[in-house]
Amino acid sequence: MEGRNITSGSRKVMVVAEPNRESAGALQYALSHAVVQHDELILLHIENPNSWISTFSTFLRRPSMSSTSSINNNNNASPLERSMEDVDFLEEMKIACKAAQPNIRVRVEKVIMEGKDKAAAILALTKVHAVDVLVIGQRRSFSTAILGHRRSGGSMRGRITTDTAEFLIEHSQCTCVGVQKKGQNAGYFLNTKTHRNFWLLA
Repeated sequence: MEGRNITSGSRKVMVVAEPNRESAGALQYALSHAVVQHDELILLHIENPNSWISTFSTFLRRPSMSSTSSINNNNNASPLERSMEDVDFLEEMKIACKAAQPNIRVRVEKVIMEGKDKAAAILALTKVHAVDVLVIGQRRSFSTAILGHRRSGGSMRGRITTDTAEFLIEHSQCTCVGVQKKGQNAGYFLNTKTHRNFWLLA
């Protein structure tokens, strides 16, 4: 599968970090299959201050007994998935990375996006940081499962995460891997420009 070359020098692997299950699965894949020792792992989080998600995240920063009990009762989720519910999920992800791969460098990159397409911003940052492999969590929609992926250009403004991942796979100059985690130990569906719905065991 693309994205793993242990004979070359250290590489930069970027994971699009979001407080959701898809992002947790993408990070798990990156840690177990994409990075090797001495690589650099960049956790990229793009935040739109005008989006409802940002407003909701601000609300979540207020501690409550209900949110605490929800986390405590989520026994079926993996540590990475549970960390997505934490307030400082980026720091939790960084800690999880160092625990899983002590010999890699981990850096957090948080970018405020104002009026720009998310996909375009991610592509620009992969060039700025000379990224070798881009990993993004991908939600498998019903239409994608039945009809396959859509190849589409143009602006990504207002499109859903699935399309953002597909756009990055098609237009990224570096290797881009869309990851769909299938249960805790069930493996991954991977999508790249040259491999579609590639099944990889956990």
